[in-house]
Amino acid sequence: MNKKDIIKIIEILKSTYPDAKCSLDFTTPFEMLVAVILSAQCTDERVNKTTPSLFSKYSTPKDFAKIDIAELEQLIHPCGFYKNKAKSIKETAKIIEEKYAGKVPETMEELMALPGVGRKTANVVMLEAFNKPQGIAVDTHCKRIANRIGFSNKKEPEKIEQDLLKVIPKEYYKDVNHILIWHGRNTCMARNPNCANCSIKDFCKSIKK
Repeated sequence: MNKKDIIKIIEILKSTYPDAKCSLDFTTPFEMLVAVILSAQCTDERVNKTTPSLFSKYSTPKDFAKIDIAELEQLIHPCGFYKNKAKSIKETAKIIEEKYAGKVPETMEELMALPGVGRKTANVVMLEAFNKPQGIAVDTHCKRIANRIGFSNKKEPEKIEQDLLKVIPKEYYKDVNHILIWHGRNTCMARNPNCANCSIKDFCKSIKK
């Protein structure tokens, strides 16, 4: 697929989803980080139902560094994998408090060194918390669409991202992070995709012409 077509696809999706943005609720970079960790294997909707009561009691790295792990597990239980997530959040909070004076680091390398933070999470935090997109967060929607459209034939998120970064201009990183997720949720679903009403169907490699 040539660069001209790729840019056209992006522009069409931007017009299709003009309100596309991050679905997770947060007010600070640290809340964003916690929300993204909780979103692993969990819907953003469920996370947003869980975090209000969590953040009303605890909101800073210092708060989470001191929290009783059993209480944290109970508070985030609805998001699944709560034991691992609670451990990661508490350890990450402690590192941020002690090493970074309570401020979430603003580089991919430093973020990815934190417990429970992989490349996808770091990408989301860099974009949403700091407005410094460094790459493209490959979630289940992004992966599916990248494969169906023909952006990438890889299966691993890291390899898909590298394929995307080779063909998508950097000035579009912010938009792509949002519109692919929205397209996956609203049109190009895993099951029964709404191909007939897809705004980019003419470019899709999965539709039999």
